Amino acid sequence: MAKATPLLETHRAAGGRIVEFAGFMMPVQYTGVVDEHRAVRSSVGLFDVSHMGQVDLSGPDAIRAADRLVTNRVDKLQDGQVLYSPICYADGGIVDDCLVYRIAQDHVLFVVNASNVDKDFAWIAERTAATSLRCDVRNDSEDYALLALQGPRACDVLASLTADDIAAAPSFTFRNITVGDIPCVASRTGYTGEDGFEISCPPARAVALWNTLMEAGARHGIKPCGLGARDTLRLEARLCLYGNDIDATTSPLEAGLGWTVKLKGDDFIGKVALKAQKQQGLQRRLVCLEMRSRGIARHGHAIFGEEALATSAGHVTSGTMSPTLNRAIALGYVPTPLAEPTTRLWIDVRGKPVEAEVVKGPFHSRA
Repeated sequence: MAKATPLLETHRAAGGRIVEFAGFMMPVQYTGVVDEHRAVRSSVGLFDVSHMGQVDLSGPDAIRAADRLVTNRVDKLQDGQVLYSPICYADGGIVDDCLVYRIAQDHVLFVVNASNVDKDFAWIAERTAATSLRCDVRNDSEDYALLALQGPRACDVLASLTADDIAAAPSFTFRNITVGDIPCVASRTGYTGEDGFEISCPPARAVALWNTLMEAGARHGIKPCGLGARDTLRLEARLCLYGNDIDATTSPLEAGLGWTVKLKGDDFIGKVALKAQKQQGLQRRLVCLEMRSRGIARHGHAIFGEEALATSAGHVTSGTMSPTLNRAIALGYVPTPLAEPTTRLWIDVRGKPVEAEVVKGPFHSRA
C-alpha cells in the first residue's frame, strides 16, 4: 500500500493530480507541467519532497564512516555545509546519489532518493557495522517533512518569514531557522537548476509551513508544483535521476560526475574500480542531446551513429520537450568517440530515425 506524506490532503484540496511514485501518493501536477516549470524559472514554486529519505550517522567516527561510503570528501566539510555525492558498489556502479549534511564532528545526515530508502539504509548500516568505526546508523525518514522552495524569488519569500538572515546563506549550506513559530532546517540546495531552499520541519507542522510559504509567495505568483515540473526542471539543468540516468550499471565517471569522485583521498567503496576505469579510459559517456528534427526522445529509445538505424550505439536515459528552450532535449549514453559536442546522431522514435546533436550541457543555467 502506497504511503502518504503529511501534505497529501493539502495537495488534493489544491487540485493536484495524485499518482503513485516511489511508494508514495504524490502530486504529478496542479495547473500543468509547463505552467509550473515556468513559474520556477521566472519566479518561485513550492514542491513537497517529504518522500525523500533521511539516514542519520552519529558517533565519534561518523565523518570517517560517511567518507568510506561516498566518493566525495565529507572530511573537507565544515559544520553547516552540504555536498552532493554518489554512493558506489565495489565495482563502481551506483547505489544511489545523495546530499550529505555535516551537522557536527560526530553527526552526519544523508538525504537519499525515495525509491532507494530501504536499500540505502541497509547498505549504509551493514557496511558501517562491518567496520570497527564508532558510528550509529538510523533511518529517520519518517521524522521529517521536507519542502522545496525553488526559483529566483525563493529567497525573497523565505526571508520575509524569518528573522534569520537567510539571504546570507551560501549555496550548499544549511542552518536552523524559525518560520513563524515553526522550527525548521533550511538548506540552500535544490533539484531545479534555480536558487532555492529545501526546508525540513516536524511532520505535524508541514501543512502550516506549506500554507505559510504559499501565502507569503502569493505576491510573487508562487505555484504549487508536482513531480512533472520537478523532472523537466532537473533535466534542463542536467541533474541525473537515479533509475534513469544512473544506476548499478553506470559509474559516476561515465555519468559526467567525475567532479564528485575524489581518487586522491582516503579509500571509499568503489575507489579501486573507479581508479582503474579512469586509467583505462571510459568506453561510454552520458551526453546532452538536442533533437534537430521533429520527435521527442524518451527513456529507453535506442541511439544510432547512422540514420540507417542498423546497429545501436547507445540509449536515451531521459527526454522531454524543454519548456524553457521550446525544443526536445535528452540525456543518453553513447560510445566515447560519439560523445563530442556537434556530433550528429539518430534516435529511434517509434521506428523513425530522428536526428539529434550532442551539445555541451547543461541545457539551462540560471542567470
